[in-house]
Amino acid sequence: MSWSLGYRPIEAQAALDGYFLSLGKALYIATAFEAKVQYVLRIAKLIDFAEQTPDHESVMSFGKALRDKNLGATLRELGLRDHICAEDASNLDRARNARNYIAHEAAHIGTVYDVNDKLFSETRETLRTQLEALIKGDNLISSWVYEIEEREPAPEGIQQDYHDLVTRWVFG
Repeated sequence: MSWSLGYRPIEAQAALDGYFLSLGKALYIATAFEAKVQYVLRIAKLIDFAEQTPDHESVMSFGKALRDKNLGATLRELGLRDHICAEDASNLDRARNARNYIAHEAAHIGTVYDVNDKLFSETRETLRTQLEALIKGDNLISSWVYEIEEREPAPEGIQQDYHDLVTRWVFG
């Protein structure tokens, strides 16, 4: 069928609704991750520029002129900074791949009329695996955002609980 939906009843409607609800929540985490990565890089660039330029007005103009790149380019540039270890860069790259999967591929399940238990089992498991990588990267970048904004170390409690909080929220 050329159309995504038609007149035929969808037999797996409840399962589809549950999956797409989880996918929507995962997409929220994915887009928030991307925004936080861009924010951290903007702050890092602004700090670098401020340290090199004594003119306050120039620093403010530079801050306004910063433009966000796509997530891959942003992470590559962020990864070139001295304070990012190889493990953190790797976790952020895996989170980027997970974000891309969630944003661009996870909703492509074929025709909704052909959904069966095996397909759903595989699809949910792939989403869960991708979400694991996203959570790890989002937890890391969230702690950096907290430290930038609050000027104190990120609380250990939420860092330890974040995986379970997100997993429960996405999958219920």
